[in-house]
Amino acid sequence: MTNLAALLTAARALATGGPTIAWAATYPTQNAPLWPGESISATPKRALEFAAGRAAARMAMAALNIAPTAIPHGDDRAPIWPPGLNGSITHSATACLAALTRAPTLIGIDLEPATPLDPDLWPIILSPSERSALGPNAALQAKLIFSAKEATYKAQYPRSQTLLDYMAMEITLGPQTFTARFTLDVPGFPKNTQLTGHHTHSQNHVLTLVTA
Repeated sequence: MTNLAALLTAARALATGGPTIAWAATYPTQNAPLWPGESISATPKRALEFAAGRAAARMAMAALNIAPTAIPHGDDRAPIWPPGLNGSITHSATACLAALTRAPTLIGIDLEPATPLDPDLWPIILSPSERSALGPNAALQAKLIFSAKEATYKAQYPRSQTLLDYMAMEITLGPQTFTARFTLDVPGFPKNTQLTGHHTHSQNHVLTLVTA
């Protein structure tokens, strides 16, 4: 079982010195109650994950000394955060994380099992230059790039309101950080805009964070 306390410790160490971020974690299989205004039409497994994510987000609100409230979703399925807050929720099969920060800072997080990315997916997710930059443990690096793109997408979406494919950004990995460069014009993010992200490995997971 994933040790949530250890995962949270790693998450909180990701971007010290940046904007204030409140983190919280739950298990995606816990039977958390939904609040009025929250609903989802989904499989039982997805409904449990949805409710667990909302529970984690309310725990993060409390950590910011904000009264917990319902977090409905819009027609695009993205969470609708209370005024003055931005947040991001992510989960794997064994852990759910929520991260909140105060607006206007944007935030995106992604949690993935630290397993190789299926090579059949590389042409869809990785640009030719990203593939050529892969070194040893290429399939694990590919998974990290996938996670970085997921976190970047979540961070940019509240501003751009634009659906992007994986080729809309290009990731350059560093030891603990990465840069995400937009390869086309996106509302609020002109072509070649770069966002800086952070990544870590904990509890057999890869965790990525982007703030903007």
